[in-house]
Amino acid sequence: MLLMLSVHPSRRSDLITEDRMHCSPPVRVRNYSDAFGNICTRLVAPPGLLEIRNDFIIADSGQPDKVVPDAGQWPIDALPDDTLVYLLGSRYCDTQKLSDCAWSMFGRIREGWARAQAICQYVHDRIQFGYHHARDDRTAAEGHEERIGVCRDFAHLAIALSRCMNIPARYVTGYLGDIRHPYSGPGDFSAWYQVWLGGRWWTMDARHNEPRYGRVLMATGRDAADTAIANIFGDILFTSMLVKCELADENFVPFYL
Repeated sequence: MLLMLSVHPSRRSDLITEDRMHCSPPVRVRNYSDAFGNICTRLVAPPGLLEIRNDFIIADSGQPDKVVPDAGQWPIDALPDDTLVYLLGSRYCDTQKLSDCAWSMFGRIREGWARAQAICQYVHDRIQFGYHHARDDRTAAEGHEERIGVCRDFAHLAIALSRCMNIPARYVTGYLGDIRHPYSGPGDFSAWYQVWLGGRWWTMDARHNEPRYGRVLMATGRDAADTAIANIFGDILFTSMLVKCELADENFVPFYL
């Protein structure tokens, strides 16, 4: 098994308690860093039931996602080399099927944040969320046509449309609880995306389409294929999963004001 369940290196310094997976029965695990800088864990699962669990506390700024209307779009020839891969089509972000559609809808919108937000809004309105709509092989173009999906489908479509408009965009997976928002039901890992504008990456989320609190980054990549929670080589029966992401202390004062 290859697992991607660790906090991203960019957030390791925020950990208050240890972020370490525990396996029952105990098995040997080894971490490595993939091509995108994510922490991956490899192990050989023994026959029978294997439980993998983790529990940690991490410090957060307490601030919502930033909204930056003046973040500009860089010309392609000025983009850093490591952002160029996020302009290309990928397994689930089939840009070639959406390019004409994207330019017809967003070509007249001002470059930069305004265009990126217009894409986010469009995807938010286009797709209906529902866990029963989940499908692990749905591409961005198929999501656009079917108009249903889960958080990964929102992210894939927004990423593909952004790339069509020459905005580097990458897929993100992590924890996102209902902090300062109404309870939305049993938890799950969440997918959102980032766009490169004004010289850095900014968080965007087409499913929610509003600033949220307490995101905990786990992994980034071109799409969900690069950030899979688990890749399994062999026969397995998945029995259950429980994910919680919540405020450790309702009276907690943010460190960064």
